[in-house]
Amino acid sequence: MKRIIDEQLVNWKNRKRRKPLILRGARQVGKTYSLKYFGNSNFDDTIFIDFEKIPKYVSIFDTDFDSRRIIREIEILTQKRLIPGKTLLIFDEIQLAPRAITSLRYFYEEAPEIHVIAAGSLLEFAFSQISVPVGRVQFMFMYPMNFYEFLLANNFNELAKILKEKPQKLSTVIHNKLLTELKNYFFTGGMPECVKTFVESNNFIETNEVLSEIINSFKLDFAKYTPRIDINCLTETFNMVSKSIGQQIKYSRLSSYFSVPTIKKALFLLEKARLVKIAYSVNPPSLPLNFSTKKNIFKAVFLDIGLMQHISGIDYGEEFTKAELLNIYNGALAEQFVGQELFMAKNDEIFYWSRQAKSSNAEVDFITQSNNYIYGVEVKSSASGSLKSLHLLLKENPKIKEGIVFSSREYSVIPEQRLRFIPIYYAGSEI
Repeated sequence: MKRIIDEQLVNWKNRKRRKPLILRGARQVGKTYSLKYFGNSNFDDTIFIDFEKIPKYVSIFDTDFDSRRIIREIEILTQKRLIPGKTLLIFDEIQLAPRAITSLRYFYEEAPEIHVIAAGSLLEFAFSQISVPVGRVQFMFMYPMNFYEFLLANNFNELAKILKEKPQKLSTVIHNKLLTELKNYFFTGGMPECVKTFVESNNFIETNEVLSEIINSFKLDFAKYTPRIDINCLTETFNMVSKSIGQQIKYSRLSSYFSVPTIKKALFLLEKARLVKIAYSVNPPSLPLNFSTKKNIFKAVFLDIGLMQHISGIDYGEEFTKAELLNIYNGALAEQFVGQELFMAKNDEIFYWSRQAKSSNAEVDFITQSNNYIYGVEVKSSASGSLKSLHLLLKENPKIKEGIVFSSREYSVIPEQRLRFIPIYYAGSEI
């Protein structure tokens, strides 16, 4: 399946000032597949070292960080030549070999001609044990498949091209087709194995079986978080976050059995593992957005919409029949989708606006930026939903370019109100 990261990896390969690459992302988002595909498509040969599958390779890095010795021993053990420019060296599950992460610095300094990529999950935990070679490596993030990639996987190439263009008014038939496929994405999500299952079977029952397997594998992984946190608290927080999409997080709502400090620690461990993304409130909204965040006021977005709806226990048989896409699960799936598309497009940072006042509180779903402009973003159904908070945001912050309303209605503009109504399937596109 074609992934956006394919092109990014080719660009890395061709850079003159190339550095060793660390590919970060949650489990099962497709890192290993994409790296093997990249190696097979762009190099004469690939040396693939999986520290989980063959633990003995970890000992290569115990002696020292001499890159020439490391390369020689890798060649001996794999019986392959590591030829500069022709061979790609991949370290997979590198979190199990923290010293291999440190060695990347010396690949950069002593063997810059070698193309080397490291990948793994729970890397933030490994980083806490070592000195990360900042400035000597390049980082790249990988996420579940977004809606654009989902369309490509289903062979809707022309529909996918539309999402790479500026939002615009489309014919009614194309608009409705995109909404139909988006509904399929709502219930399938972007985990590659789920997308593959849906493409092959067109069956949500089989897709949900895969979602259940992935969720169980994540929970089995929680044992690796100890002794950092109580596993039961981690599991409950994981489950409850999926049911809190669109709501400002209060720790006490995530669990009634554990203390606030324990719940807080669990939530931020889930973010470290890239299973949850925290969206902080910004007020006032000004560039750069991360300078005005309120760290004590935040919402959460789940890793993947398919996982989120499955954990939440949504009755997809009932919800799928709803005509208005944004009314499914009381709008929570739509907000999850927009948040997910935004943090994928913006490379991991999302924000929203919240004003706490004695007289009245106000909240806008998301705040984003594009080409040095700030935009307020609301997710509303076409038939209902007040824009009172969005109007207030625009009134109090005249420097905000305009308000964006993602909905199932067709594209339209109200310039005198500084509003644009954009079909929700454009959520990951450049505004």
